[in-house]
Amino acid sequence: MAISGWFVLLLLAGAVPLVITGDGAVLGWWILGAVALGALDLAIAGSPRQLDVRREVPGRVRLGESASSTLLIANRGRRTVRGIARDGWPPSAVASPSRHRVGVPVGERRAYTTTLTPFRRGERRAAHVTVRSFGPLHLWARQATLAAPASLLVLPPFNSRKHLPSRLARLRELDGATSVMVRGQGTEFDSLRDYVRGDDVRSIDWRATARRNDPTSPSGRRLVVRTWRPERDRRVVIVIDSGRTSAARIDNEPRIDTAFESALLLAALASGAGDRVDVVIFDRRVRGRVQGATGAELLSRMVSTMAPVEPELIDMDWSAVPGLVRSVTAHHALVVLATTVDAPGASRELLSVLPQLTRKHTVLVSSVIDPTILDATRSRTDRDEVYRAAAAERALLDQARVAAAIRQLGADVVTGAPQDLPPALADRYIALKAAGRL
Repeated sequence: MAISGWFVLLLLAGAVPLVITGDGAVLGWWILGAVALGALDLAIAGSPRQLDVRREVPGRVRLGESASSTLLIANRGRRTVRGIARDGWPPSAVASPSRHRVGVPVGERRAYTTTLTPFRRGERRAAHVTVRSFGPLHLWARQATLAAPASLLVLPPFNSRKHLPSRLARLRELDGATSVMVRGQGTEFDSLRDYVRGDDVRSIDWRATARRNDPTSPSGRRLVVRTWRPERDRRVVIVIDSGRTSAARIDNEPRIDTAFESALLLAALASGAGDRVDVVIFDRRVRGRVQGATGAELLSRMVSTMAPVEPELIDMDWSAVPGLVRSVTAHHALVVLATTVDAPGASRELLSVLPQLTRKHTVLVSSVIDPTILDATRSRTDRDEVYRAAAAERALLDQARVAAAIRQLGADVVTGAPQDLPPALADRYIALKAAGRL
């Protein structure tokens, strides 16, 4: 039960005769009348406990987009309920409006729409709706909190999908008109053609050349070269580090969200190229796994798996990663490790397991870098900025040392700012395809 501000004003007005006349009886009559009027108002008010409340919410929405939640209120009581309903979504769901003025006649149902625009990925839950029912004079009110559970899964935004059409076009060129000339472990024979200046001499097919006569050639033979095309149905294994370093925010985005964006773009690209993609989110236990999916199902399962995952404030167990990759595939694969390569000390365990991976697989280490570090190195107008620039230069030097160590162990490194890393990783995948390494 709630007391209206009008009732408080009525009580204050009732105290005026006492102040003026000093007659306690007058005040008593004012208070008695006000209480009687409020009790009558409360008795006429509809009971909020006689309401049936439920929500209709779409199952999923991408981060940055809006969804509509419909609040359905049915009145099974004996009086009309007029008042305010508070739709109890958490602040991160950004519910607008969060309060509705309701009027539900007896035996009827009303619908009220709330627009949700979440600013955080994950599952947003709402458990209750609070209804305050006023009488016709709005003096007193009845209030009840009613259970109305609902949840909305907020998916990664996949903003990097804008880069997908151009990369798929490059893959089609690579798979069709543009054949590679040097055979790699990820290529298969495509066709024979005449040798032209600039072709790699290692691609000459001497047996085919010996079988072909050319009277116009001084030697009577025309050189023939083999062309190769990238193989399809290769394996791509993406391991996403969900340990404590993935919780750091860069450009107002957690590192793990940038890793999700990169993985989604790479998976869409590799799936379009006919390769099989497997994704594992791991720190000291498997937080999410997507295997055996292709096409649209692959991306759908990936975003659903990624949505509820939050970084764990523990160190990544790199010693378990080689066994994790072996559990996914026993064949040669492109293994992408989405992690952090900021400091030599923090990357020591990563470096220790790389030889086990590079012995059988092509390994790429993907890491997001902070663009503010580069900006800090350019400004040196006062003492504070000089110290800041020196710290930034040291950070860049540490990153370069770790990257050099990774390359010495047979892997490769792709780094970039949050908006640049996903397309950079996709470009490196295409380059590996073109070089016949996949």
